[in-house]
Amino acid sequence: MSQSIFKLESLLETHEQPFVVIGPDLHVLAVNQAWETAFGITRDQHIGQPCCDHQGNCRHQQLFQSLEPYAGMFEAKGEDNVKKLLNVRGYPLLDADGRLYLGESQSLLHKSGSVPQQAGMVGNSESFLRLKNKLQQAAQMPAPVLLLGETGTGKELAAEFIHRHSQSAQGEFVIADCTLFGEDLFESELFGHEKGAFTGAASSKKGLFELADNGTLFLDEIGELPFSQQPKLLRALESGQFRRVGGTTTLKATVRVVCATHRNLAEMVRQGQFREDLFYRLSVFPIDIPPLRERKPDIPLLVDFFLQQLGSLRGNPLTISRAGLVKLIQHAWPGNIRELRNCLQLACGLSQGNTIDEDSIHFMRRVGDAVEVPKVPVDESLAVHESMRSLTVLEQYEASFIAGLLEKYQGNRKLIAAEMNVSERTLYRKLNRLNLN
Repeated sequence: MSQSIFKLESLLETHEQPFVVIGPDLHVLAVNQAWETAFGITRDQHIGQPCCDHQGNCRHQQLFQSLEPYAGMFEAKGEDNVKKLLNVRGYPLLDADGRLYLGESQSLLHKSGSVPQQAGMVGNSESFLRLKNKLQQAAQMPAPVLLLGETGTGKELAAEFIHRHSQSAQGEFVIADCTLFGEDLFESELFGHEKGAFTGAASSKKGLFELADNGTLFLDEIGELPFSQQPKLLRALESGQFRRVGGTTTLKATVRVVCATHRNLAEMVRQGQFREDLFYRLSVFPIDIPPLRERKPDIPLLVDFFLQQLGSLRGNPLTISRAGLVKLIQHAWPGNIRELRNCLQLACGLSQGNTIDEDSIHFMRRVGDAVEVPKVPVDESLAVHESMRSLTVLEQYEASFIAGLLEKYQGNRKLIAAEMNVSERTLYRKLNRLNLN
């Protein structure tokens, strides 16, 4: 695989969660390594397969018809046809020629107790060791735990650490993303529903509370839970009892609850945005997750950990130069560990060899509350085009790739189009759009 092609394909790998691209014929076009790991199926086995088993009730087909993004919880089959429950976000994608595709980000909602403990709790700084000690203490107590910390600090990983070290370790670790729980979805997804309970309920379905019985329920971003739904959660937590939507039978589940948020829940209580009784019910054992800027001694260990992962994907061991490591240590890391991982993934794609140097490292820049994608320098052969600086990262990768073909074939568009498997007309439009004429 050439370096230019690797750069293009590495874009899909910047998604830390499983990611799927589906074509308008409702067949899978691409998946990333995170998808392969989560489902136990190689991409060669999955690419070209139909997106769903039942085309008549296919969320992907509905998007191609309505062009409306969607989010929700769905089932999918993994290795040996074992069903897995997923948090899903789907949205339309358009290529440069206006062709429509579907991109879908997926995350597993529960992990079996038989799954080995997830790696990634990496560090030896004082703040990290204090955190790990608190997590171990929390694991031995049945009390609810509230994980507090900025976005990207690893709250889900901390929650799973608590689960794996608790008496519930052999049970399920079930993840509930509260950002998906609107007024209509909350009860159905958390407590389940019976067949015919509402339009579209073609069969009975277990809720996340039921799935977490004798295990751990991780309520991520609990601060996003609609105020009107908070009493229903409180009742279930206090009694352990609930009913499926449309059902009359009272069910019971023994569930260890761990919550996480990046918001100030105490301030939300004062402003009337979060119930005080639910706040005290959830925050029996609060734990602050330190930001990466307070864990600077852990950065070399984290870099080694992520480079091992990326090197495995690339098929070659990866290292970082001393100047590159110094640049990483000196950065403030407003996006924390997630930003570090994404930064290294981008640097891996930009690097010409197996050693990442400081010129390949680019940081996101915050403007107020917004985050700007880093502008990545293009190849020297493209530097004469001043307007190249306005291109997105994806467009700069594509421009770099096509520029290499222009040089390889000395500008022969017919040969370039043939290697890219596009028409000469399509290539011409790409050249115009990328300022390569």
